[in-house]
Amino acid sequence: MKKNCASHLVDPEAKKPLRLTPYRVEGEEIIEGVLAAAERWYPVLDGVPRILLPESAGDYSDFAGKHKLIPQKGALERTTLPAEQQRTVDTFSDKWLRFQNYGFEAAHQKFLFEWYQKKLGLNSFDELCRFYQHRRMILEVGPGSGFNTKFMAEHTQGQVFAADISEAASVSYKNTRGLPNCHVIQADLSKLPFPDESFDLIMADGVLHHTPDTRAAVEALYRKLAPGGDFFFYIYRRMGTVRRHCDEVIRGKFTQLSAGDCYKACEAFTNFGHELSKLNAKITLDKPIDVLEIPAGTYDLQRLIHYYFMKCFWNDAFDYETNNMVNFDWYHPAFAWQHREEEVRAWLEALGIAKFVFNHANPNGLCVLLRKPER
Repeated sequence: MKKNCASHLVDPEAKKPLRLTPYRVEGEEIIEGVLAAAERWYPVLDGVPRILLPESAGDYSDFAGKHKLIPQKGALERTTLPAEQQRTVDTFSDKWLRFQNYGFEAAHQKFLFEWYQKKLGLNSFDELCRFYQHRRMILEVGPGSGFNTKFMAEHTQGQVFAADISEAASVSYKNTRGLPNCHVIQADLSKLPFPDESFDLIMADGVLHHTPDTRAAVEALYRKLAPGGDFFFYIYRRMGTVRRHCDEVIRGKFTQLSAGDCYKACEAFTNFGHELSKLNAKITLDKPIDVLEIPAGTYDLQRLIHYYFMKCFWNDAFDYETNNMVNFDWYHPAFAWQHREEEVRAWLEALGIAKFVFNHANPNGLCVLLRKPER
């Protein structure tokens, strides 16, 4: 944590500024310390401010004893998240502790940044770099390994913040700590420790559908967006008839497994996707299969099955374990909501947003880029 990070933070409930007391410093980084408001304090552990309310916080009693902190009202009360939300947090903590280098290999980056271009409606890598260049304050929620957080910080002179409720925050910090304009916090995106209207760009790629309520998550982040600022989010599109049925059956079993057992179970789907991919076969549907919600068109056979029948991801840019992780990511989280474009349009219109676009990057998701009206 950099010292100047604290100047941007407030208590997520009281909205009061947080005062920083460092305990251990390494160069420009505060490795251990405390952030305090009048009624609550939050630890900085392993370089990451842990600004979580009691229901999602860890047990900080050892930290309190070590630094002779008084357990102020609410600071150390042990409540728990609802079971499904806790399982989702645990899923992503496990995922990102396993895949700490995701997005940093050259083959990964070619695929991922080309996909970001499609999701943002941009035509080139240069346009992608310029998209971030003049931003003053950027927030990314759900940064995973931090590969995109790092990319944004390297392409702007503004400040970049990443927030995650899971242990992905620790992974992102490790991968970005050398960047002077990059800050990582552990926090719940519905209770972020920032004043409203702080950011001129917010990025939420593949995150909001894993919260208890996707619409509520969109609205919570929108409050943090400054007038005239841009907000991008990618969420799951409502799948076709067969795919929804398969998802329901598989997820009904896989969400109950431990993370390790689910990775193992997903190998059958990963192997299937790999074998289909090796066929390199094309199929053309002259007419749509409307009852199954499959459009007409020419498809790679693996992608046709992947998009419309069952999740069996495979991409040659990734190694086997990373491909398997993508399938795990779909099947294991307790929350994985799917939405129609018409539904999301209604959310945006209810917020009074007139400028927004849906960029169609793939059949699995809805890519939304909106601009908050100027006052």
